[in-house]
Amino acid sequence: MLTPDDPLYRVEDAQQILQIAIARQVEAGELSRSQLFEIAAELNIDTADIVAAEQEWRLRTGELAEQQVFDQMRHHQFRSRLIRFAIFVGGLVVLNLLLGSSWIGSAIYYLSLLLGGISGIRLTLAAWKTYGLSEEDYRQAFQRWRQRQQLKRSLTSWVNRRLGLQ
Repeated sequence: MLTPDDPLYRVEDAQQILQIAIARQVEAGELSRSQLFEIAAELNIDTADIVAAEQEWRLRTGELAEQQVFDQMRHHQFRSRLIRFAIFVGGLVVLNLLLGSSWIGSAIYYLSLLLGGISGIRLTLAAWKTYGLSEEDYRQAFQRWRQRQQLKRSLTSWVNRRLGLQ
């Protein structure tokens, strides 16, 4: 029953207060599934809603784990490109120093400027694709990667079944 002295809370604030209270209630830091259902029952939350929320939570945590793998893969690829670029440019510098001021050295110098510039542009684009994507572009790249991973898993599973490895 609402009284004039009874404060009103926004839904977000009430959720945060309940989360804090639940965290304080459980000393071990973990809740069993049955405890989760008990708390939901006390809050008049339907069991079907808890089951649906639990399924959604599993999907979200699975997707977050996949995103972490995706991000690690992208960062690893960029670092590999950066190292190759550094080795390539370092090799061009050494070659220019060795050949000196001969006409071959001049030709190599201009060729190395051209190749180094092209490689630098490619490295810049790779950096942009790794770190500068908009949220929508990132989601699309992640979804494409995820579909390829699922296809690989399906194909591997099919080949293993055909070979009798499973």
